Amino acid sequence: MYEANYSEVSEFILLGLSTCKPVQHFLLAFSAVFYVIIVLGNILVVFTVTFDPHLHSPMYFLLGNLSFIDLCFSTLTVPNMIFDLYSGHNTISFQGCVIQIFVLHVLGGSEMVLLIAMALDRYVAICKPLHYLIIMSPRMCILLVSGAWVIGLIHSVAQLAFVVHLPFCGPNEIDSFYCDLPWFIKLACADTYRMEFMVTANSGFISTGTFILLIISYIFILVTVWKHSSGGLSKALSTLSAHITVVVLFFGPCIFVYMWPFPTVPVDKFLAILDFMITPILNPAIYTLRNKDMKMAMRRLSSQLLNLRKIS
Repeated sequence: MYEANYSEVSEFILLGLSTCKPVQHFLLAFSAVFYVIIVLGNILVVFTVTFDPHLHSPMYFLLGNLSFIDLCFSTLTVPNMIFDLYSGHNTISFQGCVIQIFVLHVLGGSEMVLLIAMALDRYVAICKPLHYLIIMSPRMCILLVSGAWVIGLIHSVAQLAFVVHLPFCGPNEIDSFYCDLPWFIKLACADTYRMEFMVTANSGFISTGTFILLIISYIFILVTVWKHSSGGLSKALSTLSAHITVVVLFFGPCIFVYMWPFPTVPVDKFLAILDFMITPILNPAIYTLRNKDMKMAMRRLSSQLLNLRKIS
């Protein structure tokens, strides 16, 4: 029965961010420039962390994985938005929409857990420095990253399990530049109140809960440092301010979209730009431009590449 129902809608129309031509031209240039920066910046971080032996430590291992997720997260939506703005062909197939939602929640859930792992890494490094290499062993790092991907996969499957077979037989316009559950559910030809509640309970409360947990952990770290050494507080605050900035920018739009999933004012699709274009740029910028080890590693790798060119 469901097959017959939802086969009536074979594609969705993405309304994008604006129907005004000058605004679309600006968004096309803006998104194209930002996406190139995202790709180059995050690939540089992954490449540097992978090939420089001086960066084979827990913090940089987690950072490299964060950059990889950010790159995938942005690539999932931004190139399609650029193509739609350029060509005016703003449709996505039903299967493509479902796949986009699935991958979006795998990556989103994985990044949430990874940010918790990075907070744990900073806690151990600042509060238990003598036991840092024992606690954050290579095995623990692999377990944390693997756990992040597994939890992201479970989260995504749980979201889609009860939604993917909803009947779709009427309107097929999504008021955004990408597919996500709130708009997807809204178009179903059925009573979706329970589905809306499930989505809010799953994604909304998980996002809010994770955000609160991270903020509490950062406050706990700062209080612990302040009790032991008031002089170390400024250094810890400088280190954690970057993490807090990333956390606020990542979780802010998530909490808004899922805790208030059907707003009368379409603010959510503009806030999504923070997750897809701003945060993926800030991550490599914050963790490289402020980090002496990363800058030295990049210099070493660039000099090695130049030497290889001279030899060849």
